[in-house]
Amino acid sequence: MDVERIYREESGRILATLIRLLGSFDLAEEVMQEAFAAALEQWPKRGIPDNPRAWLVSTAHHKAVDTLRRRSRFDSKREELQKIAELEQQLSESEADLNEDMLRPDAVSDDRLRLIFTCCHPALMLEAQVALTLRTLCGLSAEEIARAFLVPLATMAQRLVRAKQKIRDANIPYQVPPISELAARLDAVMLVVYLVFNEGYSASSGDATIRRELCAEAIRLARLLCELLSAQSESRALLALMLLHDSRRTAREDGDGEVVLLEEQDRSLWDSEQIREGLGLVESALRGGAAGAYALQAAIAAIHAQATRPEETDWKQIVALYERLLRVQASPVVELNHAAAVAMAEGPAAGLRMLDRLEGKPELRDYYLLPAARGDLLRRLQQWTEAALAYRRALVLASNDAARSFLLKRLADMEARVRRGVEKA
Repeated sequence: MDVERIYREESGRILATLIRLLGSFDLAEEVMQEAFAAALEQWPKRGIPDNPRAWLVSTAHHKAVDTLRRRSRFDSKREELQKIAELEQQLSESEADLNEDMLRPDAVSDDRLRLIFTCCHPALMLEAQVALTLRTLCGLSAEEIARAFLVPLATMAQRLVRAKQKIRDANIPYQVPPISELAARLDAVMLVVYLVFNEGYSASSGDATIRRELCAEAIRLARLLCELLSAQSESRALLALMLLHDSRRTAREDGDGEVVLLEEQDRSLWDSEQIREGLGLVESALRGGAAGAYALQAAIAAIHAQATRPEETDWKQIVALYERLLRVQASPVVELNHAAAVAMAEGPAAGLRMLDRLEGKPELRDYYLLPAARGDLLRRLQQWTEAALAYRRALVLASNDAARSFLLKRLADMEARVRRGVEKA
């Protein structure tokens, strides 16, 4: 349905604009949902407007005024009545220009950039900054964000509530801060942009492997950061990393939407223009000083991008880069990727020994890629029964339909090999 598609592609942009207009996260979320409900009711009868985004923003804006009126009482506080009056004045002044304003891409990008910097205010804890931005900017559910952070849902829901309350109580301004204050928020902002991209590149749930609109939005935001901070090498490295990953987008799925692993991809489908730009940015970032986490990850992606065939990949260099990355930014996920690279450079048995050491880490307890990686290495060692057990465990944890389909095929293959082995015996 078109309304569902527009919600998926535009809700983050619409919410960012509404937060600017209304000055309230909760009210903006509430009236945006009401506006989409109105679209579900009206568009099938009247047709989709020429500018759906502008229609939804305008409708939500009207509903915000109605909501505040309903909530007000005869003895309402003076500031509440003033807020209603300001919104009504804002509506009357902006209604004629709203459609044209919503057509300007820079206005949308500016709203989203302002929202990121608002969410990433130093008054908030880093985890809350990132979680709130993913919730409001990208429309991810609390459950999806909890999976991305590898924490319980209740913990994440509480974190989101407290972050919104902190912004409201501290009266944090909705704006991009002056250059002198950017550095204090840059780490959180770059992390947010990268997590937005990751959710688009490997969707945590749903029936699609890739959420292209999130990848494109993250790349746009990274370009804005590069413009704001032209001397900052890590912002260039972040853009390079995303471009190099995104260059493989078309090859990551087959015609049926099934996952295609890196070593099996048709590399002629890779986007050569994105690779060219990404490689140039990697080189520039590495010349800019000590390599940070994004620069090292971009350097790893560059090695993959430069290999015209899977067997030409320099896995030893990738292992060395992961070892440097672990010194800069140690995490269980980086350790898992390091183990996978060691398995390619030194053999699956070496990789399995490293995976054994990760099994007890609580952060990876519900991370389906750990048992999936184990299943792949056991498959390469022709240990079919053990590989099947690992794939079954990964299936229990995976929530993305495309990932589950891939794992089911691998499991079926392992079970078939086990049966053939029994028959031979």
